[in-house]
Amino acid sequence: MQNKYLIRRYLLFAIALFINAMGVAYITKASLGTSPITSITYVASMFTPLSMGQWTIVLNLLFVLLELPFMTRRQVREDLRMYLSQVVITFFFGLCIDLCMFIIQGLNPVAYLSQMVNLLIGCVILAVGIALEVKADVAMMAGEYFVRVLVKKFHRDFGYLKLAFDWTLVALAVMLSLVFMGGVYGVREGTVIAALLVGPIVHFVSPWYRFVDRWISPQPATGIQASASPAAGEEPHTVITIAREYGSGGHLLGEMLAKELGIKLYDKEFIHLAAQKSGIDEDYIHRNEQSIPSFWLKCILAAGSETARERSLSPDDVLFVAESNIIRELAAKGPCIIVGRCADYVLQDRPHLVKVFCYADAQSLYRRCTEEYGVPADKAKAEIARVNRNRIAHYEYYTGERWGDPHRYDLMLNTGSMGLETACQLVAGLYGKSLHAST
Repeated sequence: MQNKYLIRRYLLFAIALFINAMGVAYITKASLGTSPITSITYVASMFTPLSMGQWTIVLNLLFVLLELPFMTRRQVREDLRMYLSQVVITFFFGLCIDLCMFIIQGLNPVAYLSQMVNLLIGCVILAVGIALEVKADVAMMAGEYFVRVLVKKFHRDFGYLKLAFDWTLVALAVMLSLVFMGGVYGVREGTVIAALLVGPIVHFVSPWYRFVDRWISPQPATGIQASASPAAGEEPHTVITIAREYGSGGHLLGEMLAKELGIKLYDKEFIHLAAQKSGIDEDYIHRNEQSIPSFWLKCILAAGSETARERSLSPDDVLFVAESNIIRELAAKGPCIIVGRCADYVLQDRPHLVKVFCYADAQSLYRRCTEEYGVPADKAKAEIARVNRNRIAHYEYYTGERWGDPHRYDLMLNTGSMGLETACQLVAGLYGKSLHAST
């Protein structure tokens, strides 16, 4: 049974590689410069007899050899299948690139608008392939694997090291072009556009691939999206999750509900619990929790990535996984209230869950921030915008869902117009119905 699903994953991976190759071919044929990860192979093909696909094979085999000095014998033994699979993948991907270039050989846009359209089409195709490759989650391209080896060796963040790696290839491509062709060829505005667009498109299309989960895995979902349903024999109980705009009083509502219902509230306690779980310093968590780099930057760092997030955990990712595990553990122990931390998403498969979103008008948010939170009046509006922007980026990056989407919640509470007391009674009433249904 497991072999069947493994074969399917490899088949999906092969399809993804072909789609990636077609995306690279479209971007290249646009004549506005190729993507960063293929820039050096494209430039090399312009002044040598070897094709772009052949140079892809040569360069990736070089990466495979360069990995060995940075790996211990134990690492090679433990990861031998993944290491050797790079060789097969390298030849297959190189051949796919040449095949795709042959298939669209008649595509030679001349007008700048036509070139830009083909570039954008290539970016979309490449992103679709990358997202599918991540879903397959069985192997890695040599470039990705090489970066992962460096991450383990030097203990650096994968995203930033991958970004530096890609742009090092671009710099080398420019140098080769200057030395052998007397000018800059193959690296143009399309290279930058591809670097900026592919990551966000991958992020956008990834949620649409959930339909293949049943085909490639005996369970509908794995990892951080695994079911949070109570285990067999566990007494069912209800959990309340509160997502909130900054200044809407979500934490205060949680305190009122905890007192009203006699159940535990978890919010600020997560900092200490997450520090214990992840090994990350509490001060770092306090400064950076739900304040990851902007959505666009995170997508740029992920651009061209053929590996699942679990393989290249940054401190942000480690923190999110740790908090997700804590959320499941707390939800399993008994009825409780959890504020923020994407809890509505982490527990989305739980049968007895009350999901609340708190929001308010701008004036009410401003008033609560200045009068109750102690934010200086001249900084309140900027602080509200900053915190909410970070919460949106954090939620949407890690869940692939839209923060504040009314379809994802049981109650949308305008705490500015109804007040926290009324909001508390509404949530308590819904909690009572859920509690009754679970008994």
